[in-house]
Amino acid sequence: MLALVSAPSARSHDTDLPLLLDSLEAEGAHAVVVDWDDNDVDWSQYEAAVVRSTWDYHRRLADFDRWLHIASSSTRLWNPVELIRWNIDKRYLTEVASWGVPVVPTTVVTSRAEVDPANLSGDVVVKPSVGAGANGARRIIDDPATALAHVDHLLGGGSAVLIQPYLSDVDARGETGIVTVGHRFSHAFGKAAILSGGAEWTDDLYVTEQIEAREASAVELDIVEAILRQLPQTAYARIDLLPAASGPVVSEIELIEPSLFLHVDPNAADRVAAVFARLSTR
Repeated sequence: MLALVSAPSARSHDTDLPLLLDSLEAEGAHAVVVDWDDNDVDWSQYEAAVVRSTWDYHRRLADFDRWLHIASSSTRLWNPVELIRWNIDKRYLTEVASWGVPVVPTTVVTSRAEVDPANLSGDVVVKPSVGAGANGARRIIDDPATALAHVDHLLGGGSAVLIQPYLSDVDARGETGIVTVGHRFSHAFGKAAILSGGAEWTDDLYVTEQIEAREASAVELDIVEAILRQLPQTAYARIDLLPAASGPVVSEIELIEPSLFLHVDPNAADRVAAVFARLSTR
């Protein structure tokens, strides 16, 4: 039996879950949706557990880390626990850049003393290093004082802070998300810019996104391949890319609980289910 791991607040919003359940059933795999924070769950009853929509984890990080230990000690957890822990903190972007992969220019600060005022000038994005669904991320234009105040706010909440330039090409082109399953390309999608103003929230979980099908470019696929070569085996991955003057750059590598937007491709759910079904038989 396979567990698709979610959260009580996220179940009704995770549009991938019903598609996955139907496709897994067609594969002959028995799958159930289970909440990560349900203390009555015996995780050893599952051949594998796939983290899908634990969208509140960043607000309860200590609890989530304890759950990771329990679940990974009791069943096969996907993605692997060491990869999830690496991916929780977006400071991984600095390591990804060291692989020679193009990444959004990122400055990390862990204290007020590390803040260079020059990095807060112009059009910038200030975000926590641990977060999900754009929670805590702000675009601030030509207002270093407000940017610094937001840095202080995030530091006060216990998170390191990422400072990045806002790449304005995203306003016209949007982001490209590329989904892989079993370390192979599955599908791509386009996502409209979410920090350009007027964002709407879904139950305080995430910014509501405008998603459409998109064909990934050869350059984007090459970036994804370069990333996958550096990672251990994954059940799934989502690589989000922003347009820049120099070409696409990585904004995030999603290995914990990304929406896979299976609805954009009529065969995506079946491809993902085929891989997930095999996870519980290894």
